[in-house]
Amino acid sequence: MKRILIGLAFAATTAGCAISTQQEVQMGTEYAQQINAQLPIVKDPEVVRYINVLGDSIAKLADARNLDWQFFVVNAPEVNAFAVPGGFVYVNRGLIDRAQKMDQLAGVLGHEIGHVVLRHSVKQMEQMQGANVGVTLACVLTSVCNNQATAAAINLGGNALFAKFSRDDEAQADQEGVKNTVRAGIDPRGIPEMFQILLDERQRSPSTVSSWFATHPLEEDRIQATQAQIARIDPAILRGLTKDSQSFQSFKQRVRGLPAAPVSTRASQ
Repeated sequence: MKRILIGLAFAATTAGCAISTQQEVQMGTEYAQQINAQLPIVKDPEVVRYINVLGDSIAKLADARNLDWQFFVVNAPEVNAFAVPGGFVYVNRGLIDRAQKMDQLAGVLGHEIGHVVLRHSVKQMEQMQGANVGVTLACVLTSVCNNQATAAAINLGGNALFAKFSRDDEAQADQEGVKNTVRAGIDPRGIPEMFQILLDERQRSPSTVSSWFATHPLEEDRIQATQAQIARIDPAILRGLTKDSQSFQSFKQRVRGLPAAPVSTRASQ
């Protein structure tokens, strides 16, 4: 993790604070390789196929840069999802377990795709200036690498450098999520529904959704904002959008039947 973060910071610095799409993809590819080596990525062919078919159906209509989007399911019980620059999106099985319908999972993917399309992580890197990049990473790496519990939480929850977005960034990604799902023919009402599911669980059992809330500031105002945006869509259009599918329910059952998360994953909760 340390090596890849330093490499990304160096690339951002030498890029003169202007990162091209090619550089973004190169950095994201390297970072995704590191993530995939550390996280328990699900290899089940049917699970892999479904998450990529659903993700591609949204992403290909959301971004004109022709990125090679890749979607992964992480065998971790924490509720979380995150994206890496260049088109790599990760969803924990803990979040899939909470999604009741296809449009709710699709809304999460649409939100994370929005972060990539809007280049939120890239803009963070571009805003870092020379020495400040090194100082920031030194602080991050010191706290992470010297604290095994924190390192495990970051690795498993996806709370990495690229996951710490502002409330404005989250609001923008919400807006893109609504647009992205509608373009793909999926009902956007799954987005506020998923938010409500997570807020309700936070009331009952805060620790089970702590990873999500650590990187996705979420309160009632985000539900209200997405509902207001959806209310401006022609009701006739909404009626024609897909809420659920048998394919999703089969996918969810297959995820539920996967072997339990590795012991090391559970120990880090």
